[in-house]
Amino acid sequence: MEITETLALTRIGFSLLLGGAIGVERMIHRHPAGIRTFMLISLGATLATLASIYICQANMDLHNGDPGRIAAQILTGIGFIGAGLIIKTGDGVSGITTASCIFVTAAIGIAVGVGMVLTAAVVTAVVVIILASSAVLHNEENKKRISFRKKTNRRTDW
Repeated sequence: MEITETLALTRIGFSLLLGGAIGVERMIHRHPAGIRTFMLISLGATLATLASIYICQANMDLHNGDPGRIAAQILTGIGFIGAGLIIKTGDGVSGITTASCIFVTAAIGIAVGVGMVLTAAVVTAVVVIILASSAVLHNEENKKRISFRKKTNRRTDW
């Protein structure tokens, strides 16, 4: 399928919606990376993917043109950003879920860019369900810890 301006703008709009859906969930649960971050990640991945396809489409005389190269570099760059978000604190580690969300959001943006819109939408829904359900489970676990501390009347460092 030929990439036209209209098709590109439609895919970019859809990519913004999907990235925004993940960002809203993160924002609701007060995580540092929110709606703007995830919209921009999805937008950037989609735009780079579309540009990669367009470059090959517009320059048919390129014998070594491979749109997959840019997609690979998107994921490499996002992996680098994600690694910077992971922080070891005492006995725990924070930022792993945010880094994972950033990685999957970039993959969703790439999927939209290549035209896998339905797949990207389903994956976005799955991500939001995973995040929402894990937030509920995390809150229940915290309630149990607080209750345990009150019953034992001692400090627990977990």
